[in-house]
Amino acid sequence: MPELPEVETIRRDLLPLVKGRTITSAWISENAPRLVQLLPPEEFERALPGRVIQDVSRRGKYLIFNLDAGMMWVVHLRMTGRLRHQAVRCADEDYLRASFSLDDGTWLCFNDLRKFGTMWLVDDWALVKADLGPEPLDDEFDLNHFRRHLKRRKAPVKSVLLDQTVLAGVGNIYADEALFVAGVDPRKAANRVSAPGGAKLHAAVIAVLHEALGDRGSSFSDYVDGKGNEGTHHLKVKVFRRTGQPCFECGTLIRRVKVAGRSTHFCPKCQR
Repeated sequence: MPELPEVETIRRDLLPLVKGRTITSAWISENAPRLVQLLPPEEFERALPGRVIQDVSRRGKYLIFNLDAGMMWVVHLRMTGRLRHQAVRCADEDYLRASFSLDDGTWLCFNDLRKFGTMWLVDDWALVKADLGPEPLDDEFDLNHFRRHLKRRKAPVKSVLLDQTVLAGVGNIYADEALFVAGVDPRKAANRVSAPGGAKLHAAVIAVLHEALGDRGSSFSDYVDGKGNEGTHHLKVKVFRRTGQPCFECGTLIRRVKVAGRSTHFCPKCQR
């Protein structure tokens, strides 16, 4: 699933291309009945054209097109969604689930192999998601806030990192990578993480996300940016999907286990 670095990369790509543009048409495939939330797809198709895109923002893993009249078109890519801007009409491909034309003749094309992606047209963010935690790259994600959440939880620390009410936008890839950088075992109870360990993990989350953002995200499978290009950070990961390969730091083979039902990768020696 695209995480914060991937969605932020798409946002940055799309912003100069669509800001100030008017949406002239909207089409939702009959083969994507759950794509549009809260509205029937036909009503969504009627309501979006004529709206002006005033800005493109992001909250966690949600991409937000800020429209005129206080409306928001919110997109969540889920596991396999792709949202691309292109100069020509969206090709009639097997996995094309939605298309949107703009007043300059360009298009936004939404492809989704597994059909988990979702969209909303709302005037109130709370209708989409009311309880997201702070953005880990903003000042609101401070160390004291993070430590308080760790101390309250007996769950594995990996689970706490994935909890979107604790911090917004971190998923499986960057949780594993941050835990490795901090030297913290992902299975360890969050309230057993020491104060120095918590500080290292807080710094690691920020550093890992910044590095991935600089690499325009990780393209392990379906992710492409707003122009259809792959990111490169998957070529630099330390533990994620490196099961059985030697750790870059100590040579110990990377292990894969399940933590709270999620595949988790770590070095048994570096993350004791």
